[in-house]
Amino acid sequence: MDTSQQVVEQVSPESELDSELESELESDDSPEVEVEVPPQDPGAPFVVGIDRDAVVRRREMVRTVERRGAWITLAIGVVGIAAAIYAMLAFRGSGMWPFAILLILAMIPLVLSTVMVYRLQAERQQWYKSNELQPVAMRMSLKGLELACDGAAYPVVLQWQTVRGFRQQKLLGQYVLDLDLVPGVSATTAGVRGLDQAPVRSVVKPNPLLRPTGLFLVKALDQPVHIIDEAMKHFSGGTAQVRR
Repeated sequence: MDTSQQVVEQVSPESELDSELESELESDDSPEVEVEVPPQDPGAPFVVGIDRDAVVRRREMVRTVERRGAWITLAIGVVGIAAAIYAMLAFRGSGMWPFAILLILAMIPLVLSTVMVYRLQAERQQWYKSNELQPVAMRMSLKGLELACDGAAYPVVLQWQTVRGFRQQKLLGQYVLDLDLVPGVSATTAGVRGLDQAPVRSVVKPNPLLRPTGLFLVKALDQPVHIIDEAMKHFSGGTAQVRR
């Protein structure tokens, strides 16, 4: 037998095996495995953390600005009262005494506001020492809104029918979020817990004679405002939102 024919006969079984393997691979119609990612639970709470260092810096800044403003207000009040008294004594019989008395009455709230600022700051220091700053600013769920107010002993809990949302505004040179309650809601309203705490009242419903400071510093939150707005609309069913 020819040598070339023997080589062909020896090689042919391997080539036939290779061709069979190729045909099996080509005819393999096994379906591709698809990985499905389970959807996120729409009822899971939405948590917003807070930057503690930013909050501490905000505290010091508010303290400094309030004291500076208190001294300026006190100076204006004292000058006004002194001018009114001088006018009453220097121009006796001229009929200026009613205007002088009105000026004195107008200056008294300025003096009182200075006293209130220092008293509030002393109370704040006691609140901060008694209650540790919480790492979570707020939680949202289908049940309602939970807020950790700076200085408060326990969170504020509000059902959605009592909340209109937040108001974003600029106070003391920085953007803050203020709580916007439904008119008429108070600490005794059903579905409300924690509004009767003194640290909360000083922020949510500040004294008219004092400058408001806001509830949350925007740059201290670990979620942007538009995400907080979307989450609030989702959990409240569209009744609460962030207003600018």
